[in-house]
Order: sequence, then C-alpha cells, then structure tokens
Amino acid sequence: MSDMPAFVDVEASGFGRGSYPIEVGFVDSEGQAFCCLIHPVEDWHHWDAEAEALHGISRELLMRHGRPPAWVAAELNNRLRGQIVYCDGWAHDYPWLARLYDSADLVPSFQLRDLRQLLSDEEAARWHEVCDQVRSEQLTGRHRASNDAKVLQLTLSRLRDRG
Repeated sequence: MSDMPAFVDVEASGFGRGSYPIEVGFVDSEGQAFCCLIHPVEDWHHWDAEAEALHGISRELLMRHGRPPAWVAAELNNRLRGQIVYCDGWAHDYPWLARLYDSADLVPSFQLRDLRQLLSDEEAARWHEVCDQVRSEQLTGRHRASNDAKVLQLTLSRLRDRG
C-alpha cells in the first residue's frame, strides 16, 4: 500500500464552538497506524453526550489515559513531517487540529487536505457506497480515529483497484 497517501481522523468532544480534539489517529503510506487519546487542557470544557455515544470515549477515560496535547502534537510532527495527510472531514478536523497545536504552541510539520482532492468525479460518486462496504468488512467494533483513517485509506485503494 506504499503508493497510498496517509490519512488522519480526529474524534472530538462534540461539534461547533468550544469543541476540542479528544483522539487523533492516522494511517501512514505504509499502512501503519497510530492512535492516541488527548488529555483535555484546563480551558477545554465543552462536552457533548451525543458525540460520546458515537465514539464511546468518556471524559473520565481521557483524564486517566490521555496524553498531553504538546506530546500528541510533537508525535504527529515527528511521524508525519513533510507529508500531505488527507481527511474526510476537513471542515471539522482542521479546526480541531489547530486547537491541538495552539494549545501545544507548535505548528504542524505536515499539510492537511480534504480527501476529495484525491478523487475523480467517478470515484467521488462511488465513495460512500465503497466506504460503507469497507467499514462493514473491517468489523472493528469501535468508532475510533485510527480505525476510521484505515477505512479511508482502504476505500481509496479499493476505488483505484477497481478503476
């Protein structure tokens, strides 16, 4: 899968103003996954029970097992340096990653782009159908960031193989 781009996904405390990243995961161009919970900083208060029901990550779990934002941002920079990394929810993922990096007083060493930039019109038309198939085949049982990033990468791979 070395010709595949890297994909990232971010789980968050909710949507909209005040929400913040709680987990970030990616799959690199070799298919290797990384996933990490993020410990909320002092001024991150927003919490949406509906978002928690979707991703299954409690605030208590973050407080116990989350890594500091500075550690997470530095780790992303080390692992993704110089790469273009794609996501399927740029309008949400970009602000959440910006909030992570702002709290760490760092800047990303990689570029975040919308996966739509990778797709032909025909691939875009088939994306959701193929993505749903891949997701059901993966049987991950968890809606987590690295699992979601892997599904995106596998979906692109399948679309291109069937070209």
